[in-house]
Amino acid sequence: MRLIDGVKVKKLRCIPDERGRVVEILRCDDEIFERFGQVYMTTAYPGVVKAWHAHKNQDDNIVCVKGMIKLVIYDDREESPTRGMINEFFMGEHNPILVHVPREVWHGFKNIGTEECLVINIPTQPYNHENPDELRRPAHGDIPYDWGRKDG
Repeated sequence: MRLIDGVKVKKLRCIPDERGRVVEILRCDDEIFERFGQVYMTTAYPGVVKAWHAHKNQDDNIVCVKGMIKLVIYDDREESPTRGMINEFFMGEHNPILVHVPREVWHGFKNIGTEECLVINIPTQPYNHENPDELRRPAHGDIPYDWGRKDG
């Protein structure tokens, strides 16, 4: 798949043993790492779409650690060589990856599993409660994407 300009994907390594497993998500010596802002978790119930949002000042590093999601990214940046492009990532327990979403790129996700999903984000800036770095658009609106399941 051709990636939107600035998007990066890191395959996560799972290290299992008789006690359980360890998965390194993001390290400060990773090529994908920029800087640390904070770490937060969000969840969604089966079939729920959480979209669309973008940021002016931060990049996101998104991982689904429980369940499965479809992360969708849309490039609407005027000067971008990939303007108008959409990327889909099916990620979670069956495909452990981290997706780096650059600032000003619209993104959202849908829980495509049968249980509540757990999504970790490691943005490059801490959340500012007084002046949030959040741009929002409706989940089902002007971005040319259909969140419906694609059977066939």
